[in-house]
Amino acid sequence: MSPRRGSLSGRVVLLTRPREQSEALVRELERRGATAIVAPAIQLVPARSPALTRALGDLAAGRFEWITLTSRATVEMLASRLRPRDVKAKVAAIGEGTADAFRRWARRDTDLTPTTFTTEALSRAFPKGKGRVLCARADIAPEGLEDALAAKGWTPLRVDAYRTRMPRSLPPEPRAALREGRVDAVAFTSASTVRGFVRALGAVKGAPKVVCIGPVTAREARAHGFKVSAVAKPHTIEGVVAALERVFAPR
Repeated sequence: MSPRRGSLSGRVVLLTRPREQSEALVRELERRGATAIVAPAIQLVPARSPALTRALGDLAAGRFEWITLTSRATVEMLASRLRPRDVKAKVAAIGEGTADAFRRWARRDTDLTPTTFTTEALSRAFPKGKGRVLCARADIAPEGLEDALAAKGWTPLRVDAYRTRMPRSLPPEPRAALREGRVDAVAFTSASTVRGFVRALGAVKGAPKVVCIGPVTAREARAHGFKVSAVAKPHTIEGVVAALERVFAPR
């Protein structure tokens, strides 16, 4: 996407994803004149468990036909525990960001990346077959993917790849911006960022616009009482930026 310089000039946008995952979004917003304030509503920490260790050993031994990657954090877990050649399975990824992260690390393409970046779309696009599928996911990821794969003949194994922590409060800068009514929009990039934001939320002045990266995130936001102004399409960082541009486009 070529940036529309000034399209978000003067707007203050609160970003709820982890700080280490916010650099690209901050950069794109600032290129358009916005002020981006990072307010991490979740923290991702590596999972350490015998189940994960066994699963990664089986992956390296070629005992899985597929592995599903549902976020960049899953790729980062693999990179911290294995060598690229240890991924002896076909790779299915949700989202261009996840696929790109895997490609940069493993120096090979994914075997399946659905055009819609949701778990449901991955379930639909996954072929029928037999064999084991490693589903390395967040500890709070919803059920459903494994059942859908089992219905297609596979034997899925779910293990926690990382754990999600939610802060008790937001950092001082975003707290002050919300309290003083300086926030024009809040961007949610996962259902867990919605839950973490609600848990950490203090005083808010005004009614910031709410933009969500996809339909699952939007459903979670509405379930917590937010009015969703726009949903990104495609469900990417670039899509979030475009959605913000739509929300604030001159009428």
